[in-house]
Amino acid sequence: MLKRMALAAVAVCVAAPVFAQSNPRGEAKAMVGGKAVAIDYGRPSLKGRDMLGQAQVGQAWRMGADTATGLKTDADLSFGAVNVPKGEYVLTATKVAADQWHLNILSKADQSKVAVPLVSSKLPASVEQFTIELKGDKDKGELMLNWGTTGLSTQFTAK
Repeated sequence: MLKRMALAAVAVCVAAPVFAQSNPRGEAKAMVGGKAVAIDYGRPSLKGRDMLGQAQVGQAWRMGADTATGLKTDADLSFGAVNVPKGEYVLTATKVAADQWHLNILSKADQSKVAVPLVSSKLPASVEQFTIELKGDKDKGELMLNWGTTGLSTQFTAK
């Protein structure tokens, strides 16, 4: 009996890491205005679900899985009229209408929050694993979120 219990305990210890695996992490990086901008995020898979379609209007989505999505920028960024000083931030997104989203940029220092409208587009092919992309060109950049057949994006400048 003790031998069986010991074997069962060993089996649980060996199997637990398999069941506890988290989603892989992703990192998007770009040089904008000669300075580094980086986003660290979890990369969940759709697995047949329409996750963005299921999002509730007015409820923040953490843009990924597991640990919060983080933005680190060595440049001051401007998303239209919204200015974001260099530093570290937490990113979320909020569905504000059926096909309208805002990017929420939350300061780690003082917990302030700004909202940036995102442009929604239909992707030509479904993206199974959530992906964030950053593109930089001199002092201009673009942030893109792609999942399923939905693309969400915003442009910014760096100072």
